[in-house]
Amino acid sequence: MKLTNLLALAAVGTLVAGAAAAQGRDQIRIVGSSTVFPFSTAVAEQFGKTTDNPTPVVESTGSGGGLKLFCAGVGVEHPDITNASRRMKPSEFDLCQENGVTEITESVVGFDGIVIANAKGGPSFSLTREQIVTALAEQGPKPSTWDEVDPSLPAIAIEVLGPPPSSGTRDAFEELVMHEGCEGAGIACEGISIREDGAFVEAGENDNLIVSKLEANPNALGVFGFSFLDQNADALQGAPVDGVEPTFDNIASGDYPVSRSLYFYIKNAHVGVVPGIEEYAAEFISDAASGEDGYLVDKGLIPLPEDEFSANADAVANLKPLEKSELE
Repeated sequence: MKLTNLLALAAVGTLVAGAAAAQGRDQIRIVGSSTVFPFSTAVAEQFGKTTDNPTPVVESTGSGGGLKLFCAGVGVEHPDITNASRRMKPSEFDLCQENGVTEITESVVGFDGIVIANAKGGPSFSLTREQIVTALAEQGPKPSTWDEVDPSLPAIAIEVLGPPPSSGTRDAFEELVMHEGCEGAGIACEGISIREDGAFVEAGENDNLIVSKLEANPNALGVFGFSFLDQNADALQGAPVDGVEPTFDNIASGDYPVSRSLYFYIKNAHVGVVPGIEEYAAEFISDAASGEDGYLVDKGLIPLPEDEFSANADAVANLKPLEKSELE
């Protein structure tokens, strides 16, 4: 082929690529937490059915992975929204700022508990945070069986399936269980971490996969969000922690000790560029979705109190920029 023809083809290719970039995309892209994933997916499906916009694409990447993708930059090649089962860290806010993601709106979706559960065919557990730390701490005695932790516990091997370090559930579990229970367990709290000798098995970001593995191995325990226990109540049983059952009412009241807030973050620079972001966010924080009788509550979401619900709705409606001082 002649050089002039090659140059002409290259020019056409450049024009086509430029046109595609100019068109952007018309489908919202959402990444982040596996815990928030089922709620976000339900909202996306409702949004797709009730508006003229295409159903958003929702990916389960883990909270940390989602925030990394979200903060990588502005432009249609980057996600518009990220879900998180813990609050954004100051270091992640800084990463966003460095990459031009300068205005971010934070929304609190509701509450969730982190449960420890096993299959209904397996033994019943009732655990304290100190016992969990003794069983799982890298710096602890590293017992092989639960009865070595406490004679009242079953004489079976310790095997706990849980999320990887990229997960917000893992972050919250380490904070609310490992760091809260270390002193009572007589284990040094500084630098405490989860053991890596096989007693704790990282089972990925797919909580449904953990559920299926528990059904296959009734002696194993799993760590995941309350909504997955709620949706699989016919097959799984949740262990009380510090004497409190992992129930909707106990999490909502604050009595259950291992509970946390759930979030999503909006990239304000994409609003008005990728169509439907404001409308999707409005659906998520609407009374019909995340209110006391909303369809997300049927999926296990613990709704916000009325005053917090209203304040969150105002922040999202006004695309209130998040300040770093709020995270510190």
